[in-house]
Amino acid sequence: MAGGKNNQTGFQPDSDVHITFEEQQKINKFARQNAKLEDFKEELRVKQNELQNLEDASDELTLMDDDVKIPYFIGEVFIYHDLEKTQSSLEDAKSKKKEEISRLESKCADLKTIMTELKTQLYAKFGTRINLESEESD
Repeated sequence: MAGGKNNQTGFQPDSDVHITFEEQQKINKFARQNAKLEDFKEELRVKQNELQNLEDASDELTLMDDDVKIPYFIGEVFIYHDLEKTQSSLEDAKSKKKEEISRLESKCADLKTIMTELKTQLYAKFGTRINLESEESD
């Protein structure tokens, strides 16, 4: 793939290479898994940002007086909590966010395992005639 940025995986046809139906299915499966992995990575970035925001909010609470009423956003409305209730709510939200992040990381790891196996099989067959590497690698 000459010039420019290309995130897509692909096969460079060669007159002496025959692709079986099974091999094409593996290429297609790899592409689907790669697309799903990119979606999970983006969702993971969003969740990590949300967790950071929750942690920043928790840090800000340490500067508050004990008797202050704090607006806490739930759904579409603000509810005013005391400091202790707000801290408890933030801890619950952080715990849930960490669980979501952990589940996403597990899904990413599972996809990477599948993709590594497919890569091994496809590179063994096609060598440099196939490109299964994305522009950004983790």
